[in-house]
Amino acid sequence: MLRVVESFSGIGSQVKALKNIEIEHEILATMDWDINAIIAYDIIHHGPPVLDEYNEMTKDELVDILKEYTLSSDGKSPMTNSGLKRMSKIELEHLLAAIRRSNNLTSITDIRGNDLPEEIDLFTYSFPCQDLSIAGAWHGNNTGINRNVDNRSGMLWEVERILFERRDLNLELPKFLLMENVSNILSATHRDNFNDWKNTLADMGYYNKVYNLNAQDFGIPQKRQRVFMLSVKCNNVNEKILVENYFANHDLGSGFYRQELNIAHKHINEILKINYNNELYKTEANNSQPNDTPSRNKIFEENDKIYYRNNYNVNIISTITTKQDRNPNSGVIEYDSGREGKSKFRYLTPRECFMLMGFDEDDFQKVIDNNFFIGKNKRFFTYNKLYKLAGNSIVVNVLEYIFKQVDYVNNNIL
Repeated sequence: MLRVVESFSGIGSQVKALKNIEIEHEILATMDWDINAIIAYDIIHHGPPVLDEYNEMTKDELVDILKEYTLSSDGKSPMTNSGLKRMSKIELEHLLAAIRRSNNLTSITDIRGNDLPEEIDLFTYSFPCQDLSIAGAWHGNNTGINRNVDNRSGMLWEVERILFERRDLNLELPKFLLMENVSNILSATHRDNFNDWKNTLADMGYYNKVYNLNAQDFGIPQKRQRVFMLSVKCNNVNEKILVENYFANHDLGSGFYRQELNIAHKHINEILKINYNNELYKTEANNSQPNDTPSRNKIFEENDKIYYRNNYNVNIISTITTKQDRNPNSGVIEYDSGREGKSKFRYLTPRECFMLMGFDEDDFQKVIDNNFFIGKNKRFFTYNKLYKLAGNSIVVNVLEYIFKQVDYVNNNIL
């Protein structure tokens, strides 16, 4: 049994991976302040919400409870009390129900070391990448994970704070820590800060295995390079030697070792929904079709044509980001709906993006089936929100192979 805390939990790629590989686990707590991710996580992993208790509350009562949490509507800045009051009652009901059912502690900045359960086997953290990414550097942001810099990627040091607080209170540290972030964390710009973090963990007794892995090597047809650091708490020198030897002989970063795993690879035709006789897929294609404008024509010309002239032209999709209506993007699909003023192509749909992150089509359908109205003809999960939820997630398939290693080390070495 793995006792797990998911910080920066998003839509729950970690728990999805654990379920897929049938590792017995218990999610002790989640942490995420983004209200969209909180509600989506709850729907995907716990099913339709049960709102009877919350229907009976007044809007003011819901606001009074929720204002005690640090929440965000955009994942960038905290919501104010007035922002909560502007939300519809049904949104507030879903949000509070999701927080409680997923034991979501919301913002990591509010969590103290003794707020978490005493025995934690696995603590996952995928702090925001905006201030680390190459795109961020293009906009003049090179602060990265510098200490004492007030940015989103600096949330890394909140993890350090929680670990220090637990250590100082003589509470057990987690057996395993798993970090995920963009590969730019290994660049010269951020190397010193990352080494500082690794050294801090080593001083606390952790052995750190750093992986730079691409989703396309783990069965998903997406070029998505990400850095994972698995930190294993070793209680003595002998354990550390055994752990080091294990990872030396089971290196997921090695193509030779991955060949031994016989990883099954999905073809892009298993993910693209181009059967437009299916009304659901047709509607989603229509909603992902941009207007016929010069800027959109430029997107068509300058990006991968995933499906064009009745052929799959690429086997691997470019990285899924939080937006598809951008240049560059993940690629385009030839599509003519016959609607006036529309381009002759579409973007990947949110459904396809979820599947390219390793989620099942049923997972996405749960979100759609429970996409509640927050106003006249307006649903909570817009296409923009769904794209963002997918783009901010972690590829489930990669996590599966890392968690298999966690399970082995936990049961055979520690």
